[in-house]
Amino acid sequence: MTENPPSSRAYWYPEDETRALRVGVLEALRMYRAAETAMRRRTQQSMAMGENELLVLRFITRASGRGEQVTPIDLARYLGLSTASITALVDRLERSDHVRRQPHPTDRRKVIITTTSQTEDEIRATLGQMHARMHDATAAVTADDAKVIIGFLERMRAAVDEVDAHAPGVSRRKNARRPADT
Repeated sequence: MTENPPSSRAYWYPEDETRALRVGVLEALRMYRAAETAMRRRTQQSMAMGENELLVLRFITRASGRGEQVTPIDLARYLGLSTASITALVDRLERSDHVRRQPHPTDRRKVIITTTSQTEDEIRATLGQMHARMHDATAAVTADDAKVIIGFLERMRAAVDEVDAHAPGVSRRKNARRPADT
């Protein structure tokens, strides 16, 4: 039996007249995600933190920017971790002077987690130039283009969020971790 040469059918995308364009878009998205993953690793090294610590700081910073308060329960839900794991994570961030626990203003059983000014300065120093370059990269995007791009990215997010938990090869661990803000 002779082996068939590789064909375009070997790839899992359907054959149609726009296949090359679609594959090109997906490849560009993969390249972006790879660059972003590498940037996250460099940021983790620069700030001497793990991924979850950075995700917590980012979550708190964004919530604070919206005027929202963050509790340990919010962090546990966001990261898909137990409250005990969140307590240990917040303890580490508090020891390194990145976050503070403060009493909840209306419920004395709860605490609010906030970043410190040191953390905000460190984030700006570490990520400020990158964020400026990313903002510059969007400067030529028109309102109509933005709607198309946002729609595309929302559909891609939905596509990857819909991975069948019962499909072969998908982790069935009880506490499988949530992917990082992809």
